[in-house]
Amino acid sequence: MKKRPIIIDTDPGIDDAVAIAIALFDETLDVRLLTTVSGNVSVDKVTDNLLRLLKFWGKSVRVAKGAQKPLIQIREDASSVHGSSGMDGYEFPAVTYENLIEEHAVVALRNELLESKEKITLVPIGPLTNIALLLSTYPEVKEKIEEIILMGGSAGRGNYGVLSEFNIGFDPEAAKIVFESGLKITMAGLDVGLKALVYHEDSLEIKAQNKTGEMIYALFQKYRGGSLKTGLKMYDSTAIAYLLNKDLFETVYTHVSIETEGTYTKGATLVDLKGYLKKEPNVTVCLDIKQEEFSVWLKQALAKCV
Repeated sequence: MKKRPIIIDTDPGIDDAVAIAIALFDETLDVRLLTTVSGNVSVDKVTDNLLRLLKFWGKSVRVAKGAQKPLIQIREDASSVHGSSGMDGYEFPAVTYENLIEEHAVVALRNELLESKEKITLVPIGPLTNIALLLSTYPEVKEKIEEIILMGGSAGRGNYGVLSEFNIGFDPEAAKIVFESGLKITMAGLDVGLKALVYHEDSLEIKAQNKTGEMIYALFQKYRGGSLKTGLKMYDSTAIAYLLNKDLFETVYTHVSIETEGTYTKGATLVDLKGYLKKEPNVTVCLDIKQEEFSVWLKQALAKCV
């Protein structure tokens, strides 16, 4: 079977861990590289978290550490949601660095793309700092990018600012560079993330499936992206879900602009559903998700893990 080559740019993060697990154990995906970016917690912490996950799973995928801060903004993390380490709740083995390469993530991304014989899909599930730096510094890589499927943004209200979602609001200048790149982009944002839920009964099913399920269940006990009673939000898994099962989503192809100037609206993704901006469509936006089918898909996907 021909596998689809992808690169995941991430800031683990509890919901990141779920998304990465699904991608690494899916038989149709070839995860060529994992890159880290400052977001949920510092880039050093998220890199250690990613390396711990790979060791836990026994996976040998190259990891490259990326941007330590947003392009312009002052860095603010989400440790209140994910815990001080970014993955509080499970006692992982001590971190080891055999999967970590010396190159900065932006250089590693460039090299992997240019050396690949086929186009690669980028799946950023954290702030877009690394991807913006890549496209700005090495624009020649665009020809080797199949598409970008990202978790971020919102067609409505925000979870970072009044109208800004965390990944975009964390580094809006980076997001603007990516969204204006001319590349094929799909945005899985809060509109679907807020509905991609895991409830208490789901968590028990996940726990019973395998070692990964036990680990994720433990992380869920510390995750503050909702609650097991009202539903934990699996934001990052929606990007992987779109990659693997587009039928779960209702989408619209329209223009999205990133607000970088507004006093109260900086970081907003202006999803122009009615054509007010009179600009050409540039993003496929996920507006809705089949909640029950997503829940079934998520549990089936995690059942493939060790």
